[in-house]
Amino acid sequence: MAEKSIMAFFQSPDQAERIVPKLKALRVVDVSVDSIHHNGAAGVSESMNPATGTFPGLSFLTYGTEGQGIDERILSAASVDASGMSAPMEEVFQGDFNGMDRMDTLLTVVVNEPYYEQAVRVITEAGGKI
Repeated sequence: MAEKSIMAFFQSPDQAERIVPKLKALRVVDVSVDSIHHNGAAGVSESMNPATGTFPGLSFLTYGTEGQGIDERILSAASVDASGMSAPMEEVFQGDFNGMDRMDTLLTVVVNEPYYEQAVRVITEAGGKI
């Protein structure tokens, strides 16, 4: 039997996890829920003047991350969260630009082809964006 895959974004892991039993009732081959936000930093806990002080980079100023290598610092600084150099996509941000409405949970489903449309319907009715 042929299989199809579905990837859908949700606002929280709980929102995605709520529909896993419904998907399993459709005899999905595999289902997983993952957080895709790349940075778990808590944010900046001190203030400083970057023009007069020493600091390791932009990701330190915006995320408060320390101990990263040069590659990690470059990737963190390139993030929209750190640089603010790009407007968020409407599909990912639902109108709250401070990140509260970010769809950073990924639901991945592998389903047998006859159940594909039903699985898509379950996901979209639960608020998932395919």
